[in-house]
Amino acid sequence: MGKRVIWIVLDSAGAGALPDAGDYRDAGADTLGHIIGAYPDIKLDNMRSLGLFNIEETSFFKPCENVVGCYGKAKEMSRGKDTTTGHWEMIGIHTSVPFPTYPDGFPKDIIDEFIEKTGCEAVYGNKVASGVPIIQEYGDEHMKTGYPIVYTSADSVFQIAASEEKVGLERLYELCKIARDMLVGDKGVGRVIARPFITNDDPEGDKYVRTGNRRDFALMPDPDNVLVHLKSSGQRVAAVGKISDIFCGVGITEEIHTKSNAEGMEKTDEYIREIKDGLIFTNLVDFDMKYGHRRDIEGYKNALEEFDAWLGGLLERLGDEDIVIINADHGCDPAFTGSDHTREYIPVLMYGKPLKKNCNLKVLDTFADIGKTVEAYLIGEGKYPDTHS
Repeated sequence: MGKRVIWIVLDSAGAGALPDAGDYRDAGADTLGHIIGAYPDIKLDNMRSLGLFNIEETSFFKPCENVVGCYGKAKEMSRGKDTTTGHWEMIGIHTSVPFPTYPDGFPKDIIDEFIEKTGCEAVYGNKVASGVPIIQEYGDEHMKTGYPIVYTSADSVFQIAASEEKVGLERLYELCKIARDMLVGDKGVGRVIARPFITNDDPEGDKYVRTGNRRDFALMPDPDNVLVHLKSSGQRVAAVGKISDIFCGVGITEEIHTKSNAEGMEKTDEYIREIKDGLIFTNLVDFDMKYGHRRDIEGYKNALEEFDAWLGGLLERLGDEDIVIINADHGCDPAFTGSDHTREYIPVLMYGKPLKKNCNLKVLDTFADIGKTVEAYLIGEGKYPDTHS
């Protein structure tokens, strides 16, 4: 067995507002801090052992002894607070100009071009909205006509919702690909996202519910990045969840899409059994999609506990040359105002026999330090923080 890194992104699990959070109207955001504050008995024993509560200058700082991991937090150097910007920075791509956003909906020329190129005749929505309410608002009309529901958020996204029953997944993905090809240059949103839904059989719930067949269509990343370097050196780079979508498959050698945190952890376990060297790169999206955006503090807390319980088993199965890295990509504070991402530090936890124990990383200047750690460990290039034993 060779060197192996299991890199897990807890999507949106931010660790407190960045100094420039006010520029994004996010001063006071604190995803993990507000969840832990609301549930002081939260059971996160495994992340605690890696040093989560020893991260300095956080609201949840409650240091304990016998920490076995490396711990700290990282600043975001790039401009933005979205998934693409955060993940790209992790692998060394700095976004100096933020992706465009559309707080008043998309201008007429974009919608007209989309209608012309897709042949859809019309769209519903075209406004900033949360994904669950907007399909309730326009779902009945959509089921009559099949016209897609188009919406955005405070993030740089062009989201298309459509019924799997009325429109079908393949057609929805086709619409997204057309939009992706359109939205480039100064209109280059970070992601076009397919948001499929179905009619709910439960009369007590919402009439329409989203399915797990979401797909993200990102911009093509700069090829000078950690994943490409790993693949070019002969390393396997296995992507779990939406990782491959975020990077348009660039630098990825194999991929599995998932519909939930539970499936993401299950598929990560499968790769761990199969892949004995290289990188396994996982995104667990439920934290963001199901709990952060929907402002469900209890659901977020439960998801953190479920992950922590699974993490305990993972740590027991690590080999002598395995490293686990856990971090977020941005915040999405369920106790904050609105329903959008929040500009925050991200927690960083690292563990493995090759690394120091109880190592305080303090504040990393950029998310890219995490990717450089992976690259330096697997192929001996780049510079990582002072973690190596």
